[in-house]
Amino acid sequence: MKDGAIFDEILEAANQLPVEDQETLIDILNRRIHDRHRTEILKDIKAAQKEFKKNQCRPVSPEELMKEILR
Repeated sequence: MKDGAIFDEILEAANQLPVEDQETLIDILNRRIHDRHRTEILKDIKAAQKEFKKNQCRPVSPEELMKEILR
């Protein structure tokens, strides 16, 4: 079964729930998404700390930093 079909099934199943349960589902999914983001940020922080300890970091200007971020 393709991901699109599964997604459609999930949406249809959610549509069958009462509004209160749909709101609860949204809250649960939002919390899980935030947790995933937090986990990814923590991984990035730990990687940056390792780089810093190994002296793999170099000073950059704000402009250079923004270019790197926006790539």
